[in-house]
Order: sequence, then structure tokens, then C-alpha cells
Amino acid sequence: MTELAYLATVRESYDTVAVDYAKLVPPAFEDDLYGRAMISAFAELTQVVDAGPVADLGCGPGHVTAHLHSFGVTAFGIDLSPETVAVARRTHPDLQFDEGSMTDLDLADGTLGGIVAWYSTVHTPPELLPVVFAEFHRVLAPGGHLLIAFKAGDKHRHLENAYGHELSLDVYWMSPDRIAGLLSQSGLVVDARLIREPTETEKPRQGQQAYLLARKPGKPVGDLEARA
Repeated sequence: MTELAYLATVRESYDTVAVDYAKLVPPAFEDDLYGRAMISAFAELTQVVDAGPVADLGCGPGHVTAHLHSFGVTAFGIDLSPETVAVARRTHPDLQFDEGSMTDLDLADGTLGGIVAWYSTVHTPPELLPVVFAEFHRVLAPGGHLLIAFKAGDKHRHLENAYGHELSLDVYWMSPDRIAGLLSQSGLVVDARLIREPTETEKPRQGQQAYLLARKPGKPVGDLEARA
């Protein structure tokens, strides 16, 4: 598959900010009580299903991958940015991190028990989200789960600097209903959603944050009845 044009810009931007991004984002994650609660539920769901490992797509410096690992989940990270992957490997040398794009994953069909996309779709142009969600559906095993976190709303910003660096990066806020609809169109079933208000440090620019739990229909291979 030919690489989509926007990916080169995203890769270059995160290569530029990788080290400083890794200093700022994990502490914000620790303050996100509601988001981490959704990860806890997701981790339990994937362990019950036991349909394969979990991929943290757009893993950044690896803090979410490590958090999943702390629950006993077999998790690995994939990120578009080589510099970001290098930071993740240095920070969490006991975990696996690879370069890759969520638009064209180097994974076989139906091999993942779960996917986490933790704010990693916010740079994807809305018209290309069906491409991403089709990949999620392809690589998830039947009964596998998806947790997606994103900025709730309906706006677009172009950033020319962030994390103390000049860059060129588009950020999209999306309606939870629209994301749920696109996931449904891709063949995934949305089971739960949580929308929270911005924290004091997120105001006034960030707005509401959204988390959706979805799954790929079908009988999981890890199901006890299927194993019998």
C-alpha cells in the first residue's frame, strides 16, 4: 500500500519532539483517572477473552503499553516515528516497540486480542478514518476489543509549534457519535463510551475527552467452549 501523504508530516513532527513529548505526556496520563479506568476495564476484557496480544497503536513513549503490562496484559507498541520508538525502547527496555503505521499494519489477519489507540487517531484526516478502522477490524481476532481515546468535539487546528519545537501538525476533534458510527461501519460493535470534562490543566483549549470501547463480533478462539 502506498503511504498516505499526511503520515510523512506526522512522522517528521514526532521525530522532532520525541524527547520533550516523552517528558510531558506520561504525567498527564497519570492525572487522567477516568481514562485509566477505561484501560483497566479494557485489560480485564482482553484477559477474559484471551484471543491474542494487545497492540498499543501510536504508542508514543510507551507509557500506555507499560500500563497495560502492569495488569499482566501481553502488550507491545507500534509507532510511526522512529525517534519516538527509540525513546520508548530506552524507557521500557523489557517491552517490545516497533515502527509502523496504523493505516497498513505488518500484522496477520485476526491475530490481536486487543488494540489501544490512545489519542493516536487525532492527526488522521476524518475522511481517512475508515482506512484506519478497517485495519483495526482486519487485525483483531473475533471477540477482540478496541479502546480508542480522542478529543471530543468538531474542530480542526493546525499547529506550527508544540512541545518547544517548530513543526507542522493537524489536530482533529471528533464527535463521539461520529467515531462510533465509523467504527460500526467498519464492522466493530461499540459497547461502552465515557466522555469527561477537561481537567484544570487542559482548559480552555482541550475541551471534552472521549473513550470508546468496541469489539469485533464473533466467537473468540480463547473462549473456554471453543477450547473444549
